[in-house]
Amino acid sequence: MVPLVVIRPEPGCTATVDAARGAGLEPRSFPLFAVTQRSWSAPPPDAHDALLLGSANAVRHAGPGLAAVRHLPAYAVGDATADVARAAGISVIGQGQGGLQSVLGQLDAAHKRLLRLAGEERIVLTPPAGVTMTERVVYASLAQPMPAELVALLAEPALIALHSAEAAHHFAAECVRNGLRRARLRLCALGPRIAAAAGDGWGEVAVAPDTSDRALLALARQMCQDPWGNTKS
Repeated sequence: MVPLVVIRPEPGCTATVDAARGAGLEPRSFPLFAVTQRSWSAPPPDAHDALLLGSANAVRHAGPGLAAVRHLPAYAVGDATADVARAAGISVIGQGQGGLQSVLGQLDAAHKRLLRLAGEERIVLTPPAGVTMTERVVYASLAQPMPAELVALLAEPALIALHSAEAAHHFAAECVRNGLRRARLRLCALGPRIAAAAGDGWGEVAVAPDTSDRALLALARQMCQDPWGNTKS
């Protein structure tokens, strides 16, 4: 079985590797990002009606400023983000799997003033008519160079799990920098935008049916079992 390479930041990397091992895959952990907190100023407690959370890192790395907005109900993307938010004492009232833009379709009519806690790299959102959105950057994912051990591993066929467009772009750039042949490598991505960010020339690119780690690992297992290049993307 070809190895499944997981490059997302910790602690998500370990969580994915553990789940992959439990699913019978052969995962290898190589986090290519280090998440760091950014300084930010919390708005007045009554300035917003609800929070928007697109990543668990927005909660993990919000720092002391989170206390000033913890009372706000939240809309979150994915089970991991919702779980981390609840553990931090935040009430999650809306949850989706297709990205924050789709979650905006779930807004309660009373929530007209949104506060988005986000990373430096983030997608542009378009709030519904009559809704305003303030953004606060609370963390950054700092790209790391590909270690020599991973370069050696990727000289042979491998499957790479991609959890973000930023990761896809960085991984592709590192393959170029290290002279790695894309045709040997297959990618399983958490969404179409992530797959597109990786560019062309890979042995195969497939997209999970939803944005859960469970769906991504099911796809990875299928790709490991299918003949080369026959997985639907």
